[in-house]
Amino acid sequence: MGIFSRFQDIVNANLTSLLDRAEDPKKMIRQMIQEMEDTLIEVRSTSAKIIADKKELERRIQMLREEAGDWLSKTELAISKGREDLAKGALIEKRRAEEAVDAGNDELSFLSEQLDVLNDEISQLQEKLASAKAKQKELLVREQTGKSRLEIRKKTNRETLNRAFEKFEQYERRLDDLEGQVESYDLGKTQKASLADEINDLATADDIERELDAIKSKIKNTAE
Repeated sequence: MGIFSRFQDIVNANLTSLLDRAEDPKKMIRQMIQEMEDTLIEVRSTSAKIIADKKELERRIQMLREEAGDWLSKTELAISKGREDLAKGALIEKRRAEEAVDAGNDELSFLSEQLDVLNDEISQLQEKLASAKAKQKELLVREQTGKSRLEIRKKTNRETLNRAFEKFEQYERRLDDLEGQVESYDLGKTQKASLADEINDLATADDIERELDAIKSKIKNTAE
C-alpha cells in the first residue's frame, strides 16, 4: 500500500513529520520519491493527451471557420444568381459551421483550463519531488556522517586501548629492568663474598698454623 493515495496527499504531505514517525526513514523516502515520480508521469501523460486533443480541436475549428466562410461565399453566389432558396440553404450550413466553431471554442477553453490546472499540479509535484530528493540526500549525508563518526569513535577507543597496553608493557619492562638491576647487584655481591671467604680462610689457616707452632714451642720449652 502506498504512502499517498492522491495528488493532494502528496502536495499536503509533511515529509519531515512522516519520516520522523517512520521505522525506516531511508526506505520510506525512497517509496515517497517513487510514488511522486509515478504520479508525475501520470500527470504528464494526461497533459500530453490534452495537448494533443487541443491541437486536433484547433485544427477542426480552423476547418469549420473556413467552411463557414465557404458557405458565405456560396450564399453570395446564390443571391447573385437569383437563387434565394439556395442562398437560404447555404446560410443554414454557414450557421451550423459557426455554431460548431463556437462549441469548439468552448471546448478549447475547457481544455486550456485543464492544462493550466495540470501545469500547476506538475509544478507542485516537481517542487515536492525536489524537496523529497533533498531530504533523501540529507538522510544519506547524516547516515554517512554517523558511520564516519562511529568509525572514528571505534578507532579512537582502539587507540586508547592500544596506548593503555603499551603503557602497561612499558611499566612491566621498567619493572623487569629494575629487578634485573637488583639481581645483577646480588650476583656481584655473591661472587665477591665467595672470593673474600676464600682469602679469609687462607688468613685464618695461617693464624692457626702460627698459633699451633707457638703452642708446640711452649710445650717443648717447658719439657726442657
